[in-house]
Amino acid sequence: MPIITFQPSGKQIKARAGDDLITLLKKAEIELDYQCGGKGTCGKCVVKIQSGKVDSDSFGKLSREEISDGYICACRTKITDQDAVVRIPNQVAYVNDSVSDISDDVKLIQQDLFPTHIDYNPLAVKWLIQVPLPKSQDGLSDIDRLTRQIQADWGPKRVIYPLSVIRKAADIIRQESGAITIILIREPEDYHVVGLEPGDTTEKLFGIAVDIGTTTVAVQLSNLSQAKTIGTSTAYNAQIKCGLDIISRINYANRPERLEELRQLILGTINHLIEQIITTRRVGKMEISNAVLSGNTTMIHLLLGLKPEYIRLEPYTPTLLSVPYVTAHDVGIDINPDAWLYFSPCVGSYVGGDITAGLLCTDLATDSEEINLYIDIGTNGEIVLGNKEFLVSCACSAGPAFEGGGIEDGMRAAIGAIDKVEIDRESGEARYSTIGNAKPVGICGTGIISLLANLLLTGCIDPAGRLNRERKNPAITVSGKKAMYTIVPADQSGTSGAIKISEIEIENIIRAKAAIYSACCLITKQLEISFDDVSNIYIAGGFGRFLDLNNAKIIGLIPDQPLDKFRYIGNASLIGSSMILISQDFREKQIRLANRMTYIDLSTDSSYMDQYTAALFMPHTDHSLFPSVDELIKETNKIPSEK
Repeated sequence: MPIITFQPSGKQIKARAGDDLITLLKKAEIELDYQCGGKGTCGKCVVKIQSGKVDSDSFGKLSREEISDGYICACRTKITDQDAVVRIPNQVAYVNDSVSDISDDVKLIQQDLFPTHIDYNPLAVKWLIQVPLPKSQDGLSDIDRLTRQIQADWGPKRVIYPLSVIRKAADIIRQESGAITIILIREPEDYHVVGLEPGDTTEKLFGIAVDIGTTTVAVQLSNLSQAKTIGTSTAYNAQIKCGLDIISRINYANRPERLEELRQLILGTINHLIEQIITTRRVGKMEISNAVLSGNTTMIHLLLGLKPEYIRLEPYTPTLLSVPYVTAHDVGIDINPDAWLYFSPCVGSYVGGDITAGLLCTDLATDSEEINLYIDIGTNGEIVLGNKEFLVSCACSAGPAFEGGGIEDGMRAAIGAIDKVEIDRESGEARYSTIGNAKPVGICGTGIISLLANLLLTGCIDPAGRLNRERKNPAITVSGKKAMYTIVPADQSGTSGAIKISEIEIENIIRAKAAIYSACCLITKQLEISFDDVSNIYIAGGFGRFLDLNNAKIIGLIPDQPLDKFRYIGNASLIGSSMILISQDFREKQIRLANRMTYIDLSTDSSYMDQYTAALFMPHTDHSLFPSVDELIKETNKIPSEK
């Protein structure tokens, strides 16, 4: 069997002739950013064959010269019967051999919102009990005695056992003279016993929180015995190859076999991330006794294999908004098969559990009288406005541009992603920084916003996103009616190709920002308030914590309000899911939030399209909505202010 060695990590994998290289990379826990689903069109999985022979069909994306130098697309490459050494450019890929701690994210939210050891009360608990051993003619079964002891310790509720637990009970009760650790899920009317272990194992109790995004998926592992989140792992949602947004995936799922394909793709993504994180933290799958999953309504339908078509069709009715008690085995999540999967409740067809989880990180989850605005920026933009008296929500389709999708050189925030751009006013050329200070291999959401803001301020593009053809600028190339801006020349990039953005891609970004801003405008106007009446504006989403607010205002993504009103909360859906995982109180609070939230369907509001059309300029067609940006543009271009 050929041995494939990956450099610079030095990891080795035994292979078979005909194995896909991209599959071997995943086995080695080396993740590449590729968005085309293995079609060889995005060029994100370019690696170099340092030695050995492989069978690759990379023509089309790579030139003959690049291929002759050893560069290939991993997704279009198969192993031969020879050993090979594959070099992964440090700037292109990163090895998931470590996971991050939540501490930095916790600092982003109010400390009094995050559970402490005092109010720690997880959804799943481990409890040491002493079960009396059987006695002659006592008339009780092992399960009878176990049930009586559970009820003596926890109260007289019904105790429910899955068959897999019943099968183990006899041996486990006798193994340590009746000393047993039970793993218990507590429901209002029932106790669910999801595991039995001999002796005292109460310190080994883990749970996972999962944020199921349209573009990215994130998993956090928590030690429930310590109320501590210990690691995080993220990846692209493998469903991307079947559609970049939820509408395209709903359309794709119009046949049973395609719906099952989408279900298996998201399951594969989640289970792959779980495997990564528990391997790193040396946690066994059977030690994970609970999971909290949050996602938009469509993503939850696809994970459960529910037909999503009616979410798209008037009157836009999902199969369900709240998921009943289901186990990991029922869904296919690769942890303790009897573990309870708690799904964050959805509110409407396009406002899901990711929002009800995320709100737990904000003042919207408190008894505050101040009006607060919550903006989740992702493939779908979700907006919530309210206080202790009212909560109103809506959603819009922003597309995946802010998460790097739909942009040829776009990528998520990973090593080598351009995250900040400045344009030289004289030459019109870009200066940039990258994540990890590595060679640039693409541009992520924050970099895209930074780029557009600076292009606008320096006059390289007009408010409609059209590149300035009259100005002499070596970074702008024009071909017929099309124009493109080069951020990084080919000889300076980590992919051997130039990193560019086209006018069509700029238009896509403007559409995305217009969708989000116009939704914010509409929801405030429906309640007859202005942005000036809002006390706090929470920015959530995968890239929210790295967002430059000034740049976001310049392009018209967020309201033109004082900076001290804004609060970064990062991936609030994931943080909120972890909060629910370790606190029953937060689960109950989330349910109350979902029950009192009013959902506005923008598709039935004729004024939304007017708002959207008006926002298709940077920052907006109505300059009075962005006075500080208007002044900045005038000052930058040395245009005297009108008196």
